[in-house]
This record gives sequence, C-alpha cells and structure tokens, in this order.
Amino acid sequence: MAELQITPQLRAQLQAWLQEDIGRGDLSAPALTQRPGRAHWLAKGAGVFCGGVLLEPLLQGLDPAARVSVLVAEGQPVQPGQRLLELEGAATALVAVERTALNLAMRLSGVATATAALVHQLEGTAVRLADTRKTTPGLRQLEKYAVRCGGGLNHRLGLDDAAMLKENHLAWSGGVGAAVAAVRAQAPWPARVIVEAETAAEALAAVAAGADGVLLDEFSPEALQELVPQLRAAARAAGAPVVLEASGVQPQQLRAYAATGIDLISTSAPVTRSPWLDLSMRFEP
Repeated sequence: MAELQITPQLRAQLQAWLQEDIGRGDLSAPALTQRPGRAHWLAKGAGVFCGGVLLEPLLQGLDPAARVSVLVAEGQPVQPGQRLLELEGAATALVAVERTALNLAMRLSGVATATAALVHQLEGTAVRLADTRKTTPGLRQLEKYAVRCGGGLNHRLGLDDAAMLKENHLAWSGGVGAAVAAVRAQAPWPARVIVEAETAAEALAAVAAGADGVLLDEFSPEALQELVPQLRAAARAAGAPVVLEASGVQPQQLRAYAATGIDLISTSAPVTRSPWLDLSMRFEP
C-alpha cells in the first residue's frame, strides 16, 4: 500500500492552502458557533480513492479535538454512493475544511484512478508504469503519491533524485559518453544516470557508457522489437544491467510496447490528463 508521510513541511503547506480559502475569516461561522458537527464523505463516481489521509491534519489545524474515521483505505476502488470516511468536530471547523480537503482528494483520486486504468492494461506483463516530472507546482509530492495509490511507480522526484541526460545535455557536453562520464565524476552523492535516446545509436552508446537506464523516446513498437535485444546483448557484454524505458506512448499502445521486452513505460497522462473524481461531504443532523 502507498504511504504518505505527513511531514512538518506538508502540514505547513496544508495550512497555507486552508488559509487561502478562509482568508480573513469564514463569514458563515456565526450561524454555527458552539455547535458540534458530524459529516461523512461520499463517492459520486467510480474510481480509486486517494487523499483522505490529508483530512485529519487539515481538520486538526482548526479543531485539535476533531476525529476522522476512515472507511476506505487509500488506493482502494470505490463506487458511486459509497461512504468513504466519517468525521466529527466543531461545526465551524467542518464547514471551513470542506472545500480544501475535497479539492485535494478529488484531484488526487482522479490521478490515482487514471493511473490504475493504465496499470490494468499492463496486467500479465512484467512491465511497470512510471510517472514523470510533469506535475503541478506545489503538488508534486501529492500527485506522485496518487500515482503510487493507483499502482504506478515514481520515476524521479526531482532533478536531485537521478540524472536524466537529454538532447541538450548530449549536445553541449560532446556526446553520450562525455555526458555520462561528467556526471559520474562530479555527482555529489550516488545517483542513477539515465540517458534519453532518440536514435538507436544514442541508445547503444548509453549502454556502452554504463548508463543505469535508457529512456527510448518516441520509438515505434516495431523499432523497439529490433533494438531491445541489441541493447540487452550490449549490457550483458558490458556486465552492467540496464533499465530500458519507453516514453511518448499513447494509452492505446501500452500492450504493444509491453511486448517489446522493455522494463518501464513512463507517461505524464495520469497527472496531466486526468479528470477529478467527484466526491461530496454530507452533513448529519
């Protein structure tokens, strides 16, 4: 099961988002003063639930005595009308937290749902689905968590997580071998080196240079059927295993790419193209 660590930094971010909505103060609060409240969340569509874990830290910033009872675990499928969690606390706190908490959960559930749909297409293969760095600024940690909830893998969390050498790196450094060697020599901590290859020659050069991974960008399945065995043979000859990854893959092509012998398919689609999963909060008398 995917886990999300609620760090002090994330708590501060959650409170900032909550304050963005509350502003100078909730003008409806006088109608609720001194009243306890109870409510629950419902799914209004089918999908994969994600983001309920954020409700408690959001709510307790307004009412430390508030309680949340989770009925559906993160990453689990839900159906329309299904009750997801229950909460109780000061009515003013429940009303104030509603929009921020639901917005986050609907966004993350949408990402998890879209990821799960693509992962389902790869069932029965050894190929895993990975995300990219195309995330919403400020939401990277949460969107990548949602990808994990949907069964996907996180590729890189940031530029400090692994070195991805792309066309500009290769051009400005003098080629694949020089770029890989420069990173290996000067990286301040152990890090994977991945080369994005646009041609078969670049891919073979990356393996020869000892890259940990080769991202095969916008190759056709037919081209990869021919190239992947060559890359595997080159890696065996060098005595250094390499992770082969395809990118630029359309969802309807996942099975065709999975049959080429690659290890990963990376895509930004779950984050950049997913609709929100509709959820609602119902208050109880």
